[in-house]
Amino acid sequence: MRVAIAGAGLAGLSCAKYLTDLGYTPIVLESRDVLGGLVAAWQDADGDWYETGLHVFFGAYPNMLQLLKELGIEDHLQWKKHTMIFNQPEKPGTYSRFDFPDLPAPLNGIVAILRNNDMLSWGEKIELAKGLAPAMLRGQKYVDSTDQYTFSEWLKQQGVSEDVQQDIFIAASKSLNFINPDEISAVVLLTALSRFLQQKDGSKMAFLDGSPTERLCQPLVDYITARGGEVRSNVPLKEILLNEDGTVKGFLMRGLNGAADYIETADVYVSAMPVDVMKVMVPAPWKENDFFQKLEGLEGVPVINLQLWFDRKLTDIDQLLFSRSSLLSVYADMSNTCRGYTNPERSMLELVLAPAKDWIAKSDEEILQVTLAELQKLFPSHFHGDNPAKLLKYHVVKTPRSVYKATPGRQQYRPSQQTPISNFFLSGSYTMQPYLGSMEGAVLSGKLTAQVIAEGSSVANSSNLQMQTPQPATNAATV
Repeated sequence: MRVAIAGAGLAGLSCAKYLTDLGYTPIVLESRDVLGGLVAAWQDADGDWYETGLHVFFGAYPNMLQLLKELGIEDHLQWKKHTMIFNQPEKPGTYSRFDFPDLPAPLNGIVAILRNNDMLSWGEKIELAKGLAPAMLRGQKYVDSTDQYTFSEWLKQQGVSEDVQQDIFIAASKSLNFINPDEISAVVLLTALSRFLQQKDGSKMAFLDGSPTERLCQPLVDYITARGGEVRSNVPLKEILLNEDGTVKGFLMRGLNGAADYIETADVYVSAMPVDVMKVMVPAPWKENDFFQKLEGLEGVPVINLQLWFDRKLTDIDQLLFSRSSLLSVYADMSNTCRGYTNPERSMLELVLAPAKDWIAKSDEEILQVTLAELQKLFPSHFHGDNPAKLLKYHVVKTPRSVYKATPGRQQYRPSQQTPISNFFLSGSYTMQPYLGSMEGAVLSGKLTAQVIAEGSSVANSSNLQMQTPQPATNAATV
């Protein structure tokens, strides 16, 4: 049975992978000349890779880790020491660490917090513990109910001070959804915190050992094609064609470079496109359906990623860093963290600018200059004096619509993978699954889409899929 999938991001490629496991023949159709969607990467004229974003893998990503295992590429992840490192704006050039000892969860997280005396006083630690206790103890139903509040509003209700929010949660909020605590839904932070605290290695981080294109997407393509599937690029979807009964007749594909448009037909159709694109592609007869109308409640958040090459080493830290800057979110020296980008003499910093809504329309040069100003605060010893560090080259990658913007109330608009149209399904991290907008959410959504397709077909039994869904701890919230 043929399944046409529009979109070759992680959701579309994962969906295709799991469909091949179930005996289907997927045809993945990507509009761009690069695969990966929000994890896409390109090579410049020098052969250096630059990426859509700073992609970090967590121990609390069971479906992603299972996928890598099934692809035989677990060794493509480089696991880092279990720690979280924050810049200290009040002491430029210094860091504050939360080091997790080799103890069971949540004891290791508690010890990590208690040992840190740079960012939180003992009074603030007690205040934070009291504030987070309801979310940790009252279960997932309670966590889900917090979607009506911003995280700032929820913290205020728990009696957590503005200082604690500024110290930790601005950095966490921007790293999770590229917006500040006064915008992000409380459910996002609380579900993430729960997963990190309830699993021993939940917050442990890893980086790919090279570009996502080569080290993650290509193995997926190889797996799919080796089992009879297809993955095509430069084939943009022009229109979803319908039968008289409203089911999908075919995907009308736009011909490029003078080629004629053509129709891709299949037995089943999947949209693995971003929600903003899917809203545009919804056929007119479907727009009256409540299911598709709900998509209007979702939109992608703007993100800007920068990669900067310098003439010397700025840091030897091999880990993700939380900038605690009003402009920047997280960053890493990829010459330290990524084997494929290793350079013992020079740094290549990858940084995420967030929130990006006020910068997405500005020029690359403006974005560069404001970022360099921030770097002077992060690395004061390297950018002042007679011989400051020199920028050799840079790339700015703008994504006007990235993962869905998780403001309060968005949960009610997230659709299931199964639609009211019998031969049409959705995949993507914006669809309803417990990992919100993330790489893990994209992979799980693809797996769930394959499952619901199989449930309605005699081709395969969905029990053949090894689902890695959250395992709840006693009375504890889970992602």
